[in-house]
Amino acid sequence: MPARQLSKDRIRFTPSDQAFLAALLHRLPLHVLRRLRLLLRPDTVLRWPRTLVARRHAAPCRPKRPGRPRTVRSIRLLVLRLAKENPNWGYRRLHGELLVLG
Repeated sequence: MPARQLSKDRIRFTPSDQAFLAALLHRLPLHVLRRLRLLLRPDTVLRWPRTLVARRHAAPCRPKRPGRPRTVRSIRLLVLRLAKENPNWGYRRLHGELLVLG
């Protein structure tokens, strides 16, 4: 394996390294894994394939853009015009008038 970046005595594995190690070691029984001298815990190696599969299946469900979708420009201009023409109205009154307009 190529040299890895060390940060406070922790070795960081790339996702390809994780997949490679998981493919090599996931067939071994847990009691054999626990006896091996590894740079990481056996539970970590067993967790990697689960997270890779979970990430793959969760990707299509993620929203494309986080947060609230943009307001339509015409509605935004209408709200601003109503607020400008009626300075005494609060946001609740503006909301009520918009509901009346549909």
